[in-house]
Amino acid sequence: MKTKTLIAVIGTLALFVQAVRAEEKTVIRFGHFPNITHAQGVITHALTRQGKGWFEKRLGPNIEIQWFTYNAGPSAMEAIFAGSLDLTYVGQGPALNAHFKSNGEEIRILAGAANSGAALVVKPDGPIKTAADFRGKKIATPQLGNTQDISCRAWLKAQGFKVTQMGGDVMVIPTANPDQLGLFQGGGVDAVWTVEPWVTRLEREAKAKVFLEDKDIITTWLACSVKFFNAHRDLAKKIVA
Repeated sequence: MKTKTLIAVIGTLALFVQAVRAEEKTVIRFGHFPNITHAQGVITHALTRQGKGWFEKRLGPNIEIQWFTYNAGPSAMEAIFAGSLDLTYVGQGPALNAHFKSNGEEIRILAGAANSGAALVVKPDGPIKTAADFRGKKIATPQLGNTQDISCRAWLKAQGFKVTQMGGDVMVIPTANPDQLGLFQGGGVDAVWTVEPWVTRLEREAKAKVFLEDKDIITTWLACSVKFFNAHRDLAKKIVA
């Protein structure tokens, strides 16, 4: 009798463990920025909040997506290095920097996500009319080492300017996107190199004029940690399908 009871208990426990495992969810930590160039992340994040998860429906019933918002790429890459983020939409500059910094051991690029959507804007009646007029001026970018910051510095060097991290012929001032408008309106900077919707906000609220549109660049990539990629290749394929 005791043997039969023991067998029954073991069988019940086995069924319980199987049921618990079946209910366990795979949590995916997904990052994006509050930019138009990260529209996929912005929209799907909103759908998740509304209980209408776009990725959740495609990835399966045991998938839970947790969303995280960042100002710019370097912060998101730091989160991947720290193991607190699995995937993120990110600019190519920070993604490539992270890849080289880790010798390819920490990050994988899954797909391109958006082209264009970035621009260099100046004051409508200001002194900047040509590239040469940027000498001695100040330009705001979203964050040191982000895609627009790298594009800005590369463009300035291509124009013949000496640019350093803290100065040079043109001073590049990393400034969080929400803070750029006030700095621009207050005269703290003469120009801003940023992405949508911040470009449009500068145009509408500060009457900024587009001096240069960054058209020929993949503005946003979808990247993931190597740990996530190796453990969930099937999910990675579904995400970019």
